[in-house]
Amino acid sequence: MKEITQLAADLGRRLQVLNAHITTAESCTGGGIAEAITRIPGSSAWFEAGYVTYSNRQKTRQLNVPEKLFSKVGAVSEEVVEAMARGAQEKSLARFAVAVSGIAGPDGGSPDKPVGTVWLAFAVGDEITAELAHFPGNRDDVRRQTVKAALEGLLRRAAAEIEKQG
Repeated sequence: MKEITQLAADLGRRLQVLNAHITTAESCTGGGIAEAITRIPGSSAWFEAGYVTYSNRQKTRQLNVPEKLFSKVGAVSEEVVEAMARGAQEKSLARFAVAVSGIAGPDGGSPDKPVGTVWLAFAVGDEITAELAHFPGNRDDVRRQTVKAALEGLLRRAAAEIEKQG
């Protein structure tokens, strides 16, 4: 908890340097990334909105994820998290976005996508990247590691943006 709070505070400082805002689009973490961010006093200066879209229907309704993606590639996929990040960016007008979708367990895994499989997408302006992670442990472990990975990924991207600005 302490490490995640520190990561969120560091992210806030970097976003303030950039005068930028962030939005989150979360499935398997159930709002955990947004909760970590809003734990930081003053986060309203850089946190725009959080979307918890647990069902595929809500991913489509709230974030404009094309419904056909779910039958084509599944909710836990690169294409879906990228669409979630884009949708959150468009809805919130934030420059930075993170989206996560995964299988936290204990059920729901398959040979192709075992428990602990998580896709994360990071959007900064027009650029978007996605990463596949496989986290060990129980449901709480997977969710905590996903929140940490999301914050670390955002920190790296914010640092890169600061470096670009010189």
